[in-house]
Amino acid sequence: MKSNIKRRKTRVINVGDVSVGYNSNISVQSMTNTNTQDSFATIDQIEKIADAGADLVRVSCPDQDSTNALKTIVKNSPIPIIADIHFHYKRAIEAADAGAACLRINPGNIGSLDRIKEVINAAKSNDCSIRIGVNAGSLERKILDKYKEPNSDAMVESALFHSQILKENDFHDFKISVKASDVFLTIDAYKKLAEKTDAPFHIGITEAGGLRAGTVKSSIGLGYLLLNGIGDTIRVSLSADPVEEVKVAFDLLKALDIRNRGVKVISCPSCSRQQFDVISTVSEIERRLSHIKQSLTVSIIGCVVNGPGKLKQQILV
Repeated sequence: MKSNIKRRKTRVINVGDVSVGYNSNISVQSMTNTNTQDSFATIDQIEKIADAGADLVRVSCPDQDSTNALKTIVKNSPIPIIADIHFHYKRAIEAADAGAACLRINPGNIGSLDRIKEVINAAKSNDCSIRIGVNAGSLERKILDKYKEPNSDAMVESALFHSQILKENDFHDFKISVKASDVFLTIDAYKKLAEKTDAPFHIGITEAGGLRAGTVKSSIGLGYLLLNGIGDTIRVSLSADPVEEVKVAFDLLKALDIRNRGVKVISCPSCSRQQFDVISTVSEIERRLSHIKQSLTVSIIGCVVNGPGKLKQQILV
């Protein structure tokens, strides 16, 4: 069944050669966890992330040695690089000059208006897009003074304030994220922001947790947003191998029939009617078919109760 989700109409921007926004694929991204200064290790991990299907990858640039290494990383990366910038605006300028396709800046800690303008000029000069990355845990002091605590209104105000700065400087190639580790806060912020801007959104539940708990938490939050047409690029943030983030993201998109890549396995939970070991069979088939990139559905049914119906729709094991 083809998804009938009505996507939110947004502007379209480019992150390198990846189109982000309305009528574009919902792009999947992850983030490296290597030491960026170690360009060989970082490139190796990026290649694994890309092989898993990621369209974009974010690389942290906490110091000048990292931005120095970024030029080599960008040159050898199979997918566009988003430079993750916190605290020092000069790292953003250096990253843009090094060839990053996008700069992720956190308004809460990037610095003064003049510094933000310098970052904008660097992005313009290097054909680099920007993500305004608002996090509930690092809002600007003036916003916190006004609202007393992180909430959805505070996050939306921060995002709109900084998007206005970009627009006033004739910069429109930007996307926005308003993330929190709380599912309800994240959903509320994105829904409110969607009513006030046509900017494309990067969506995610930040600090979601480990592989199992983080997958559940992200699936609830991102699934709700995607079902409501909100989201143009996604990251499932897990305390796990970045490749697992990509796998979970595609499983989520497949479950919603938004974007199908690889094998979708339909299998019964097994019971006393099973005529073979369903659990081990499913595990082995998933392993053997993990290299397949084209869309394919396989059903593994342990008895005749559901088998005949599935036979009409899928490959039946």
